[in-house]
Amino acid sequence: MELYLVGGAVRDDLLGRSVTERDWVVVGATPDDLLTRGFRPVGKDFPVFLHPETHDEYALARTERKTGPGYHGFHVHATPEVTLEDDLQRRDLTINAMARNAQGQLIDPYHGARDLEGRWLRHVSPAFAEDPVRILRVARFSARYASLGFRVAPETLDLMRTMVASGEVDHLVAERVWAETVRALGEPQPTRFIETLRDCGALARIFPELDQLFGVPQPTAHHPEIDTGVHTLMALTQAVRLGGDVVTRFAVLVHDLGKGTTPPEEWPRHLGHEERGADEVRAFCQRLRVPNMYRELGALTARYHTHCHRALELRPKTLLNVLQGLDALRKPQRFEQFIVACEADARGRLGMEDRDYPQATLMRQVYAAAVDVQARILVEQGLSGLALAEALRRERLAAVTERRRNFNRVVTPTAVDVQEQQEE
Repeated sequence: MELYLVGGAVRDDLLGRSVTERDWVVVGATPDDLLTRGFRPVGKDFPVFLHPETHDEYALARTERKTGPGYHGFHVHATPEVTLEDDLQRRDLTINAMARNAQGQLIDPYHGARDLEGRWLRHVSPAFAEDPVRILRVARFSARYASLGFRVAPETLDLMRTMVASGEVDHLVAERVWAETVRALGEPQPTRFIETLRDCGALARIFPELDQLFGVPQPTAHHPEIDTGVHTLMALTQAVRLGGDVVTRFAVLVHDLGKGTTPPEEWPRHLGHEERGADEVRAFCQRLRVPNMYRELGALTARYHTHCHRALELRPKTLLNVLQGLDALRKPQRFEQFIVACEADARGRLGMEDRDYPQATLMRQVYAAAVDVQARILVEQGLSGLALAEALRRERLAAVTERRRNFNRVVTPTAVDVQEQQEE
């Protein structure tokens, strides 16, 4: 029985990156061999085990044969006769098909080290085309390593296009799509995930709501980049720059889905895109089984982002209505995510990346004013039920009005303050 460190641990070590997880391949063994040594089986589809002490994953060397469409259409063959080279050949990219033996020697039959040096994401063999998840993985690796200069090899991009044309990508299941997407959103350059999918034609099949944004114009005066899809990616870049978490980045990615449903005869204006966008986000999330916290923030950002842009002009009553619509008083973390998403949207425009966004300051201040009004004092006055709710709203409206009145407008409204009224 021989053990080899494989995959990401070898790749990241060669790149000088920290290694957080270690996966191993076992050659010359059977499942019983591992079970007698105390390994715990965890693989449903593949012979994978957890080490009894380190809890690292150990997989028996295996080969796969395509038997049907999609991710599950494989027959797995794992016997002691399967070699390390056989196992590495079934992997997706050459940079993931390297191993180290017990002595630390690099084993690299498919020239992964060379591709690391050349900064190429290149498929190992034609078997790449048998698993549509690999399209998503290549796009995710693009998002992770773009800052290091990595790009998809031309022949790999051609193969991905062939997979899309053949319909293989249509067999992706929602859970795998979302799992790769949410990981990609957490990478340093998540825009590369979308761009890579678009380059191979997969975006239109996997995320048609996003794909249809490209080519949809917006008013040049407020969107010098014009194209809604381009703006969406620029906003996503700003969300990363502003330190937005993965949930916030998702909200930015879907905040303008409503513009993709605007009739062309109404272009470049997009009246009512907020409500349409919220509906699009909810349908998008239902189709891909997206967790609730992503769906809720995404739909609320689509619905209310123009209100945030116009905050310097809104009446106190409207500001309070927005806070209540966002359920901000009960969910402060989500409110902060919303504010960051709106600022990313405002800055995600050509030449406006470093603009001030005083709306964020105002929204945070009126939120603080409203949250300072506590129901406890009113309850102590004997109020309850509808009378309590009405009194609480009056007190909060007064607090918001006062804070709004005292807000120091150091900067006069910028174009973003009024643009949504004109363009949407």
